[in-house]
Amino acid sequence: MDFDKLVPLIRRLALEAGDAILEIYHSDDFEVRSKSDESPVTEADEKADALISAGLRAAFPDVALVTEEQAASHGQNVSTFLIVDPLDGTKEFVQRRGDFTVNIAFVEDGVPVRGVVYAPAKERLFYTLADGTTVEETGAFDKETPGPVTPLNVSNPDNSALMVVASKSHRDQATDDYIGKYGVKDMTSAGSSLKFCLVATGEADLYPRLGRTMEWDTAAGDAVLRGAGGKVVRFDDHSVFTYGKDGFANPFFIAYAPGVDLKAAE
Repeated sequence: MDFDKLVPLIRRLALEAGDAILEIYHSDDFEVRSKSDESPVTEADEKADALISAGLRAAFPDVALVTEEQAASHGQNVSTFLIVDPLDGTKEFVQRRGDFTVNIAFVEDGVPVRGVVYAPAKERLFYTLADGTTVEETGAFDKETPGPVTPLNVSNPDNSALMVVASKSHRDQATDDYIGKYGVKDMTSAGSSLKFCLVATGEADLYPRLGRTMEWDTAAGDAVLRGAGGKVVRFDDHSVFTYGKDGFANPFFIAYAPGVDLKAAE
């Protein structure tokens, strides 16, 4: 993969998809339908998916593409691929809460090595550079010319006073019980893959996820976090968290700054 070609492309596609999403987000009304798994889908998901998919296929026709909105792509058996969630956090979008993102990532041999996470309503843009390090861009988000960037590094956590981020829409007792094993200074909630990004910036130290996710939900945020020095492991045994799994379904996981003293699952 030519990362010097990939990174500017996925950044631009994420910004263009964000524009398409916001146009619908700010409209007076939009239709919400249910997919076969009962999850919501809107015109914004479909427009963003079409835009991103066309751009990726034109630039990298020989690289496998997996995207949430194209069920036919979910049957592939691949370990190196592009993976897209054109609108992560559709529930946040529908409720106009702003915590939704555009996620695009490249997975190589089961590892998400490059990615972009763009939260258009919050005007936050995170991505890995060609060298694999992670930045947050600020400014006007010009499609062709990147603005000022801040290199990201995870926190050096205080295990007696951790900052924990958890899901806004999928919080449950099991998650709270696990978080209770730690010395917690403060808790915050966020939707979509923004949770990974908050660990990447050092705004949070720990993000446990004891709930169903798919690889397109996590790959871009995972790449952003890894590029900032963070880690993602399986919840059950703290082993390596890999991609290209059957059906692209994830086990429970923990995303964290490496200084966190991880507690065992029960």
